Amino acid sequence: MSAAQTLYPRQTSFAPDANLSPGEQVLQLIANPFQTSLQTGAFWASLATSLGISAGLALLFCLIRPRNNVVYAPRLKNADKDHAPPPIGKGLFSWVAPVRQASEPFLMEKIGVDAVIFLRVTRMLRNMFLVLGLIGIAIMIPINITQGNRAITDGLDAFAIMTPLFIFGGGLWAQVVMAWLMDLVVIYFLWFNYRRILKLRRAYLESPDYQRSLHARTLLLRDIPGQLRNNEGIAHVIDEVNPTGAVPRTTVGRNVKVLPDLIEEHEKAVRELESVLAKYLKNPDKLPPNRPMIKAPGKYRGQTSGGKVDAIDYLTDRIRALEMEISDVRDRVDNRDAMSYGFASWDQIAQAHTVAFQARSKRPQGTKIQLAPRPNDLIWDNLALSRASRKAKRIMNGVWIAVLTIIWTPINAGIAVFLSNLSNLALVWPAFKSQLEAHHAAWSIVQGIAAPAITSLVYLLLPSIFRRLQVRAGDVTKTERERHVLRNLYSFFTLNNLVVFSIFSAVWQYVTIVIQYNKNNNDLWTSLREGQFFLVITTTLCQISPFWVTWLLQRNLGAATDLAQLWQLTYVWFARTFMSPTPRQNIEWTAPPAFDYASYYNYFLFYATVALCYATLQPIVLVVTALYFTIDTFLKKYLLMYVFVTKTESGGQFWVTIFNRMIFATILSNVVIAVVVKARGEWSLVAAIAPLLVILIAFKWYCMKAFDLDLKYYARGAAQDSERMAAEGKAGKAERISSKFGHPALYQPLMTPMVHAKARHVLAEIYHGRLNSEAGQSMTFSDIAMQPMSETSKPPQNVPFEFVPEAQQDFQFYRNREDFRSEAGDDLLSGSRAQTPAPSIGKNEFGSAPSTRDSSPAPTVPRQPVHRKQFDQSNVPAQFRVSPAAPPAGNLEPRHGPYTDPYDDRANLLGSAGDIRTPNGEFMALDQFRTPIESRDGSEYHDNTPRDELSYDYFRSKR
Repeated sequence: MSAAQTLYPRQTSFAPDANLSPGEQVLQLIANPFQTSLQTGAFWASLATSLGISAGLALLFCLIRPRNNVVYAPRLKNADKDHAPPPIGKGLFSWVAPVRQASEPFLMEKIGVDAVIFLRVTRMLRNMFLVLGLIGIAIMIPINITQGNRAITDGLDAFAIMTPLFIFGGGLWAQVVMAWLMDLVVIYFLWFNYRRILKLRRAYLESPDYQRSLHARTLLLRDIPGQLRNNEGIAHVIDEVNPTGAVPRTTVGRNVKVLPDLIEEHEKAVRELESVLAKYLKNPDKLPPNRPMIKAPGKYRGQTSGGKVDAIDYLTDRIRALEMEISDVRDRVDNRDAMSYGFASWDQIAQAHTVAFQARSKRPQGTKIQLAPRPNDLIWDNLALSRASRKAKRIMNGVWIAVLTIIWTPINAGIAVFLSNLSNLALVWPAFKSQLEAHHAAWSIVQGIAAPAITSLVYLLLPSIFRRLQVRAGDVTKTERERHVLRNLYSFFTLNNLVVFSIFSAVWQYVTIVIQYNKNNNDLWTSLREGQFFLVITTTLCQISPFWVTWLLQRNLGAATDLAQLWQLTYVWFARTFMSPTPRQNIEWTAPPAFDYASYYNYFLFYATVALCYATLQPIVLVVTALYFTIDTFLKKYLLMYVFVTKTESGGQFWVTIFNRMIFATILSNVVIAVVVKARGEWSLVAAIAPLLVILIAFKWYCMKAFDLDLKYYARGAAQDSERMAAEGKAGKAERISSKFGHPALYQPLMTPMVHAKARHVLAEIYHGRLNSEAGQSMTFSDIAMQPMSETSKPPQNVPFEFVPEAQQDFQFYRNREDFRSEAGDDLLSGSRAQTPAPSIGKNEFGSAPSTRDSSPAPTVPRQPVHRKQFDQSNVPAQFRVSPAAPPAGNLEPRHGPYTDPYDDRANLLGSAGDIRTPNGEFMALDQFRTPIESRDGSEYHDNTPRDELSYDYFRSKR
């Protein structure tokens, strides 16, 4: 068969027969969608738009950044002194120097090990593709151009000439050499960074934050048999794998049943009430004529009007009823049955890790023993699942992922056939054909942007979909869930884009050729052989390669968009301008956003996989990928230093997943190169590539044996670890493991509705609640005494809400509050606080959770003393009367939190009550009298202050 005949299936320009029906034409296009193209114009259009818009966004960022630290430097104003990044000047490029000068050890202290490892991975990929890009430009492109058959390549565009499609004979050995060079480069960078990441991980395990944390010396036990579900039973299980001889403190999980659902419903009701009030009280001095109404739930039996109820009254009653029910369930939790999980804690970290190492491949009494994650990392609902339930959920999760893949396949094929090459769309749409011919340049721009942009937009939804699926699959930690989300995203991207998208048409073309040969009375084997399977695959990959070049160019635009934070700016501006956001929403918008490691890692891995697979087919893709990582390495460093936080610190557990995917990507690239050389050469060329697969698998095995155990365990019980265990010295005071690792539903503070302070003077007039039915009784709302409302009495000054002034609707005032703690990442606050949340039992005088003291007090907005109007306190109990102008009583420590104004009646609510502090020196909330509070020295105290059992917040205190 001649060279020209060999090229026949893909070389010639294809046009369906005009006599065929539209359906038959579509089938032919599916068989061969990439033959004519606007690829060169699309490439230059994509390059111009990508670099131009990226430069514009970067300049916009430089202009806006000094004036908008809320969006562009939230970490700078919210992190404590141990984790705050270096300050930035107001100049256009003042942000460059602090980012460039930040070293890895410095960043370890400021942003955490997960963020540092992410930046190291980006630098690894940058350096890797800089080297590979240099090899591609210096070796592969010249060889592909000079060794190509000139009789065939004359008149073809640059993208076609740079491919190996027209190389025959000895020139194909360059592909084999490139495969070896590429694998050696990848292996070197993976090995080099594996050692560096091991050092980072060991530094993390030796860090003060980790050494002080309780979870570091605690183990999680699951699948505990029914007869051993108690503290003694857990100790009995541990004895089977405990070589240290140290006896741990143990606790078993308790069945909280409907409590998490009740708390979730309570939070939803509070947020809904806040939204209703924000809209109704948008202009407090000019209220709408009608009170807000909402549709009554089906089970609601109260008075309705047209199927609707008064929103404020209904939601307030619903919140109160939920709080009563939550309080009742919490009081009865200890009488519930124990669960199949528990925790065991030691005095020394080395003891816990030694036991975990010994139990890694064992299941004593059928239990699974592992290192305990941080309490805020646990997915509590999945802890109690049995092995059978988890297995069934994983199977169903796989089914749903398969269904999602099948649904996306035809959509992806349509993008590959029509959007990637608008000429195909013109062949089946005559009206569009005339437009394409009349405006060729304009449509080449559209082709260079449309398909990559649509593909990217669709994939924005996938992380949230996979995250929900993984929660249902039974993952017990958020870190495990994120790693599985990364794994599934990468598999989905690779399957749909590099398999379905890239070779869909090739497989269809091969089938049509085989059918045609079979019609000529050839036997099946002859038809399969003459179909030239490897050649069809190779030509398809070569001709679709420009699409991936333009797609990777658009990724630079995505990097600049991340820096400019356009979505955050646009959304917050629109919401504050045209909607009525609640104070809580305003506060949450100013919190540093969480960094989505799973999505960004997936993008990086997918870019690397595309570049490696097309490295010899279109070597320019290596240069484009190197350009992307060069830009994004610096931009992501700024974002992690000043904008994003790590929501849950995993201690670098993503690295092994990244390493495995890079090994897979390299193996896949070797398979692609083997297909290319087989299409033009003999099996001997394939045999020269085959050893690389063995080398990569052996390299993976070596790294696993040499590094993985030291990555995971602080100690393994060896002789050298015994000295380390002894060197740790005397253990500190024992913690209450049952409270530290108790289900958060047992101690989670309930939300208090937040209302803008400008509506304070009218809220009591529109709030009905339980006041009218209890005339003559002095009531307490949110620990603030007030009189029942009547037509003759003066409006009370306080109602069961938390009032938030405009100037204090900022996360910096609430970062230590329990109800806002979830917005703060583990790298934002001190590790000793963020890792192990203490049980927050009561409410403070504002009806909210007592804030944890911080070594770096939250900044306050400077305010001038304001002499507030006095109100009638004749009917207020003496112990609650306040003097707004009086300074704080006694020698109380300065208050931290949103209310620090000495002239604010909320700050001095208890100014005349004397020094009422807990035994550990902290300010005592009035509603903490019912439950023992754990002090810093481990002792307990009881506050027996009398309370009105009919008050709104009476039931909130029973934790």
